[in-house]
Amino acid sequence: MIPFQALLDAIATLELPAEAQRVFHGRGGLFPGCEQWSLDYFTPVWLLTSFQPVNDEELAPIQAALAQRWGRIAPGQAFNFALQTRDDARAETRLLSGEVPDPHVVSAQGALYRVHLLRGLNHGFFLDMAEGRRWVHEHITARPGLKKVLNLFAYTCAFSVVALQAGARQVINVDMSGGALSIGKQNHQLNGLSSDASFLPHDIFKSWGTISRRGPYDLIILDPPSYQKGSFVAEKDYAKLMRRLPDLLAPDGHALLCLNSPRLGAAFLQEQMAALAPELAFVERVANPAVYADVSSDRALKVLVYKAPSL
Repeated sequence: MIPFQALLDAIATLELPAEAQRVFHGRGGLFPGCEQWSLDYFTPVWLLTSFQPVNDEELAPIQAALAQRWGRIAPGQAFNFALQTRDDARAETRLLSGEVPDPHVVSAQGALYRVHLLRGLNHGFFLDMAEGRRWVHEHITARPGLKKVLNLFAYTCAFSVVALQAGARQVINVDMSGGALSIGKQNHQLNGLSSDASFLPHDIFKSWGTISRRGPYDLIILDPPSYQKGSFVAEKDYAKLMRRLPDLLAPDGHALLCLNSPRLGAAFLQEQMAALAPELAFVERVANPAVYADVSSDRALKVLVYKAPSL
């Protein structure tokens, strides 16, 4: 048995994706021998990611299988294929076939986003947060009077795009990376959202005065990195965010807490929230996309919803 047979089997049954999405998630541990692999489609580019070094001999059958399947489901279309090898802190990405558009714009759930596959550890858009974005859209759509959203660790502002499309009156995006926020502004322009969003290139922990003065907020989204040296370490820094929530939320307001660390389970968030913001009630854990199924829900992405008390 080829160690990555499950990946080859998934490729053999691929259909043409309608939008940007993950199509194989070996990291979930459900496919023995494939733990290092994931396969994503960022229209019109296939991105294979390996969390271990990979040689040409290992890569060749995967690339060949994908090229063959692509020829069947998209005859006549160029085969664009890139490989990223990475660990938690570094990444190297190589284009192995075809080309990557510049600018590269993908669609997901009715919105458009700029992505950059060939540079950096991340790509400008997180596919695994699809259900979190869906929750935000449905939550705001169901509350036509929802006025103000605070998007902390906004990155390239996908949550802001979704919130405004759903009818939010105002979104305040905060991230210490001005470059990421610049892409966020482009994402708003791509979707015809020219107003009602602000972009603050601030260190959140040094900007509580500014953030508080703009509140209170009907929805607060917290999607920090689990570990980013010099910026955020979940084990010690998430508590600083939780303590602020009761004062920042409007009555009946909601908070969406996100954490993507395989080392920290849902209890990490729930126990600290019970201690630091006991007045906020736990509502639900948002399910992850089915393709991201994991042998342990605690290793997978955590997206938890909390609600502030009424007046």
